[in-house]
Amino acid sequence: MQEQKENHRENKKQPQDKPEEKTVILKEAEYLKLKEDADKAGEYWDKILRLQADFENTRKRLEKDKQEFVKFANEGIILELLNILDDLERTVGLAQSQHQDLSAFLKGVEMILAHLYEMLKEYGLKPIEAEGKLFDPNYHEALMQVENKDLPEHTVVEELQKGYLLRDRVIRTAKVKVSKKNTSDQNV
Repeated sequence: MQEQKENHRENKKQPQDKPEEKTVILKEAEYLKLKEDADKAGEYWDKILRLQADFENTRKRLEKDKQEFVKFANEGIILELLNILDDLERTVGLAQSQHQDLSAFLKGVEMILAHLYEMLKEYGLKPIEAEGKLFDPNYHEALMQVENKDLPEHTVVEELQKGYLLRDRVIRTAKVKVSKKNTSDQNV
């Protein structure tokens, strides 16, 4: 008997566990408007999902294009350098096979060097002027100091290695020797 009472109680609890469904009465126009809005919301949701997928595909394609661009960005300059490399190989080959005099060989190398400088200039490279200029740590790197009474202090006396600008940005500072005051003159 006890079991029957417990089963009866459980049966009563089960229907009460479910939320009671309510019936709402709407005018037909309100119902149709809600249905239309729900349909539009479904359409907008589909559009959002498609746009999100399109955006993701575009992002992936742009990333791939960027990687390809970086991978082959130097192709133009390398092709021009190959022409200069060919010229150098021909010059060395002629010098070895025909035993040309040194002046002819030097002239060929100078022409190739001029071609290289011109090509690099077209890409925006220009040398930093150093010798005779006042030392500027933005453009010069002082490797040595020498006493020189004929020049003002901190003047670049000698350029040990050229520095270069690429479109007005320093890509390599000039390595220089800089003047300093004569220490024996200071004691007088």
